[in-house]
Amino acid sequence: MQPGCAERQRQLGAAFGKLDAVFVNAGIVDLRPLADWSEAAFDRSVAIDLKGPYFLVKALVPLLSNPASIILSGSVNAHMGMAGTHVYSLAKAGMISLARTLSGELIGRGIRANVISPGPIDTPLNDKLGLGPAETKTRAKAVVGMVPAGRFGTAEEIANAVVFLASDECRFMVGSEMLIDGGMSIM
Repeated sequence: MQPGCAERQRQLGAAFGKLDAVFVNAGIVDLRPLADWSEAAFDRSVAIDLKGPYFLVKALVPLLSNPASIILSGSVNAHMGMAGTHVYSLAKAGMISLARTLSGELIGRGIRANVISPGPIDTPLNDKLGLGPAETKTRAKAVVGMVPAGRFGTAEEIANAVVFLASDECRFMVGSEMLIDGGMSIM
């Protein structure tokens, strides 16, 4: 356990008691061709997109109620072969696998884990890709062209799915993935 982790667990427990649900929504999107990846860049992406969420869940499990729900954030990219997304995609595929393996291990304690895999969502992340205004507009048009629903999803649509997965309405959903991608993964 990381130094200070036990103290943070104690503080969280004192402030909130037992947790009924945890939504682990962490990630960066670093898109580049295979030839442009260094080991340091790879390690950074995997640390943020997979390692960090893994150890956060590990630290929070002792604080979870019975029953409780863990919701992990995956991505439609784990199901697609989009150029330049391989490191991001492999980390998000790891999150999908993590939901299954956590469920297998924790279901006896009343803790279920599932994953939400969004497609393109209209968030401030889209402005952090280092593109100029014209390139951003061109990229957005190209992305929407890959989505049968013809638009970006909204943060509210993802939040609604998280609330559903955290609720007792889906307590039989265990180790599953919910794709919220406007049909992008079926194309």
